[in-house]
Amino acid sequence: MNNGASGGPPAVQFVTITADYQGQRIDNFLVTYLKGVPKSLIYKVLRKGEVRVNKGRSKPEYRLQAGDEIRIPPIRVTEARSPVLAGQRLLDLLKNRVLYEDNELIIINKPSAMAVHGGSGVSLGVIEALRQADARSQKLELVHRLDRDTSGCLILAKKRSALRQLHDQLRENAITKYYLALVKGRMAGGRRAVDLPLLKNTLKSGERIVVVNDAGKEALSFFEPVTLYRQATLVGVHLKTGRTHQIRVHAAHIGHPVAGDEKYGDAGFNTEMRTLGLKRLFLHARSLEFDHPVTGQHLCITAPLDEDLDNLLDKLESKS
Repeated sequence: MNNGASGGPPAVQFVTITADYQGQRIDNFLVTYLKGVPKSLIYKVLRKGEVRVNKGRSKPEYRLQAGDEIRIPPIRVTEARSPVLAGQRLLDLLKNRVLYEDNELIIINKPSAMAVHGGSGVSLGVIEALRQADARSQKLELVHRLDRDTSGCLILAKKRSALRQLHDQLRENAITKYYLALVKGRMAGGRRAVDLPLLKNTLKSGERIVVVNDAGKEALSFFEPVTLYRQATLVGVHLKTGRTHQIRVHAAHIGHPVAGDEKYGDAGFNTEMRTLGLKRLFLHARSLEFDHPVTGQHLCITAPLDEDLDNLLDKLESKS
């Protein structure tokens, strides 16, 4: 990576991306490159189009390619901010939720209500906490993402070579993602394919929302009933694409919104589930299958349901 940064007042910077950074999201790259700059400011300049890739505007999710020239606008950091430190309780929690770890990657059972990374009003995420937990983990990078309220399998790469290989598998749909969700009503009829394009919108309030729209990106989900209850169904969901809020929007569109979903869900159903003890979104990344980026060994990693979700299912079983 070559850059034109120099001392003195802030100025426009031009950075040429080398092969080591190929495949990394530009927002993550800027967070690392612009040390001390608040993430809110980084996302602001991205949204305003002030960051350019090969002279064109760039979205935060753009993945860098070797040879890309990045234009970074003048950014002044008036006061270096001390990083938010994870408490020992949180570090112990994450340590106890490690599902798999070796020299190349780490897979954890992400807790619900915890973002995968800081930014957009979130001061601390999974990746920042794990980097603090071990000095050797400073190069950790997210291989993929989970919504803040979704629990379950999350892969982080310890080396850029592993990150690139796993990103290749994601692009080739070679990583199998399986989720468990509790949805409203009895979903009968066996396995169902939901092939509906999804479009991201931002409301005037700044809230991000996803809708089914022909102008959106291709999105394919497969829903299959696991257990039928009197007023709900535990379903398994296989994803063939990984769009934002995909399961939640698809489920709501076919009349079976996910329990605890405050954005796309059913208020009456959510209230009913709260009376049974549900205090979160019932969406869990149950398992991942993929080939190890170095050894080629086929891995199948499973994350157990949290106790609160298991308890809810027991209560639904007793009422059926």
